[in-house]
Amino acid sequence: MSLLTVNQLTKSYQQGQPAVHNMSFELQRGESLGLVGESGCGKSTLARCLLRLEDIDRGEILLNGVHMEKLHGRKLRPLRRHIQIVLQNPAAALNPKLTVRDSLVDPYEQFKQELALKHFTVPSLDRYVQQLLEAVELPASLGSRYPHELSGGQRQRVTIARAISIEPELMILDEPTASLDVLSQGAVLKLLSSLQESLGLSYLFISHDLAAVYQMCPRILVMKDGRLIDQCSREQLFHEERHAYTKELVSMY
Repeated sequence: MSLLTVNQLTKSYQQGQPAVHNMSFELQRGESLGLVGESGCGKSTLARCLLRLEDIDRGEILLNGVHMEKLHGRKLRPLRRHIQIVLQNPAAALNPKLTVRDSLVDPYEQFKQELALKHFTVPSLDRYVQQLLEAVELPASLGSRYPHELSGGQRQRVTIARAISIEPELMILDEPTASLDVLSQGAVLKLLSSLQESLGLSYLFISHDLAAVYQMCPRILVMKDGRLIDQCSREQLFHEERHAYTKELVSMY
């Protein structure tokens, strides 16, 4: 059984064109699946729908075979810890009033009654935070700092540490390197690959950066105007038989 199955997902705003139209795909356990397309094609809307931050018009979202689209409120809560997101702008994703330690502890405090952690231990919250920072290759001393005291690369590593803190099965990476300099981009991609292997994570890697997606993802979906128009393996991305829009995207790099 696939970890994530999406069937004919459609999401519209007001009376306009659907932001996402009849999207169907599967994501396997341990897979890193790429989703590419120009800005405004519906990638981030799809991510919000998968996280159940948006209600969908029609379709299905199954996580571990459970229909997420049918759940609301308290019934949805048990599934939320299984899927986490890392966003493009870590400065906006972190509460400026919380220290790194408090940001990392918050998800644990929210879900601790139902957690059975395999990779991190909680002999104390300080030791737990230290393990999380070590996992993203940051010194434990950063736990007492605030987001504005960190570099962009450090902030993004903290958001990754927060995402893995409750050991989700699926992480949605929505343009996770777009706001970083080239050096930090490479380091974060390397870290994400390492974490995927050590923690058994599955990724939906959303980006308009084909180079990053090519590096991270053996299989790639191509989205245009809210629709899935092409899908291929990494090796097939540059084949002549690809959709004209896919070839257009490739030609930009």
